[in-house]
Amino acid sequence: MQVNEKIIVGLDIGTTKICAVVGEILDDEINIIGVGSHPSTGLRKGSVVNIESTVDAIKKAVQEAELMAGCDISSVYVGIAGNHVKAFNSHGIIAIKGREITQNDVERVIEAAKAVAIPADREILHVVPQEFVVDDMRSIQNPVGMTAIRLEAKIHIVTSAVSSARNLVKCCNKAGLEVCDIVLSSLASGQAVLSAEEKELGCVVADIGGGITDLALFKDNNLKFIYELTVGGHNLTNDISIGLRTPLPEAEKIKIDHGTCMPEHIRNGATIEVPAVGGRSPKRLSKGILAEILEPRVEEIFSLLKKELFSNGLENAFPAGFILTGGSVVMDGITEIAESVFSVPVRIGEPDRIGGLKDIVRNPAYATSVGLVVFGASATCDLPAPEPVKPGLRPVVTRMKQWFKDII
Repeated sequence: MQVNEKIIVGLDIGTTKICAVVGEILDDEINIIGVGSHPSTGLRKGSVVNIESTVDAIKKAVQEAELMAGCDISSVYVGIAGNHVKAFNSHGIIAIKGREITQNDVERVIEAAKAVAIPADREILHVVPQEFVVDDMRSIQNPVGMTAIRLEAKIHIVTSAVSSARNLVKCCNKAGLEVCDIVLSSLASGQAVLSAEEKELGCVVADIGGGITDLALFKDNNLKFIYELTVGGHNLTNDISIGLRTPLPEAEKIKIDHGTCMPEHIRNGATIEVPAVGGRSPKRLSKGILAEILEPRVEEIFSLLKKELFSNGLENAFPAGFILTGGSVVMDGITEIAESVFSVPVRIGEPDRIGGLKDIVRNPAYATSVGLVVFGASATCDLPAPEPVKPGLRPVVTRMKQWFKDII
């Protein structure tokens, strides 16, 4: 098998599954040529708790993707999530002294805004320029060439726990992979499922994963706000297991095959077969019981997201609506509940604007891994090849330049 320099691999290391997606850059298009996945048991709430089992699952997912793609995989873009991920806004200012603003000035003012105290146990994932202020003129996206006395920059800084990022890198290295970059999972999902109009007008991506729900608000083509909720699909599975008195693996199958959170969608007399615990005979129960279990938990997830958005004054920041991704959003009725909670349009986000094996990855469960490929392809096309990430070293300047190029 040959190593192709135009191959980009996205590796989504999740709480319930690890997914590797291989993309090939042909002209300006991304063709998906390989997909591999394997159940994950070594993570909890997005953080590695068992390195060996995580390494083993990564190897199996990557091997499956290699066989399908017919190429060797040596480097990956990795997604990161969890309640250790935090973000805040920062502000920087420099003097221009009446001359034209240059690209170097833009980079200097972003560096000034980035010069804030970061705790020793945290590291910067992304530095996202929000807007520039030229003297008293606000909301400027590209100040290069303008004459000014001073230049200000407002940026959004995303950080993560050093230990969590290092453990992800360590797992990949032990699996024989180099990490090109670590990318916020919700940011990657947005790359895969959002249209340009949605990112401009204002929308929210909610990725309901196994252990956590990632939320990212996009507006004016920029990432504006993130939130990590430690409630996800595993909570739904656990509720089914307890409510129907069935083992967790069987509860997961029931959620995927029959999951519905709208009782009114169930036809009269509809039943499901529920395997029992301890070798007892399976029993048939009304499907309405399943809906009664799932509906309140789904409402709780959306209510908690709404509370966080509204408490930060963002209740009117997403007129383009909500986009749901993640393996749990395929349940019947989930968009209706989200619409009733947020009173905005809601749709299921599936990766698009890709070629190749698009029918395989056209599923909300693949949003993050496909988004990582899109992120890597963008960096590869616009910038020199990224250096492998070493624990404790972050290519932040590279990402700053990439974000600036994106907004102009």
